Amino acid sequence: MPEWAQAGLWGLASGGMLVVGAAIAWWVRVPRLVVAGVMAFGAGVLISALAFEMVDEAEREGGLGPTLLGLVVGAAVYVAADLALARRGARHRKRSEDQQPSESEQAGSGAAIAIGALLDGVPESTVLGLSLTSGQGVGVAVLLAIAISNLPEGLSSAAGMKRAGRSLGFVLGVWTAIAVASGVAGLLGYTLLDGASPATVAVITAVAAGAILAMVTDTMVPEAFERTHALNGALCTAGFVVAFAISRG
Repeated sequence: MPEWAQAGLWGLASGGMLVVGAAIAWWVRVPRLVVAGVMAFGAGVLISALAFEMVDEAEREGGLGPTLLGLVVGAAVYVAADLALARRGARHRKRSEDQQPSESEQAGSGAAIAIGALLDGVPESTVLGLSLTSGQGVGVAVLLAIAISNLPEGLSSAAGMKRAGRSLGFVLGVWTAIAVASGVAGLLGYTLLDGASPATVAVITAVAAGAILAMVTDTMVPEAFERTHALNGALCTAGFVVAFAISRG
């Protein structure tokens, strides 16, 4: 299979975990403590992948300056977009309880939540596509980190959507669209940057890493902490250790 097709399929597969999580949340009553615990674990996995796969690789290939610039730009763009969406009802898009507004409470909040979910998912899949440009296959640690974190994201957010009165069609439609967009992002990450200079790849990787780090701290960690409290740090550390072991295995 050509690598451009692999990039798209890996992005689609990792994004598909959002759909799996959403379906589970709709038809199975998963204890919120379990969802929060898995989300805390997933946050640790993502942080480890960011530190030891994405940022470390970007610095070695492109240098410290481009990497730091990319991190700052990625985080700044994500935060600015997130603040704009928050004013339109997407602030609590990953929350599983009653924080998400219904459409009657805030018109346009459904669209804002959908766009926010797209904002959260695209940078991750772009990195998967980028990892294939090295010619060494997909980055396994990054792939596992994204897949592990996407499951509780889909679970928690879909549970909140259901409690806010969103329909099954809306919930599954949003996450299916994000899964497809993740596949497209993976494909574009490969096709547009295959053959690019190391500095360019480093900057794009760092931009994605900055956006993902901002997403983890703004959306995943608060939802995890709300239920796990004192266990949050331990579960996050466990995820970090597991991902680090995989990356060095």
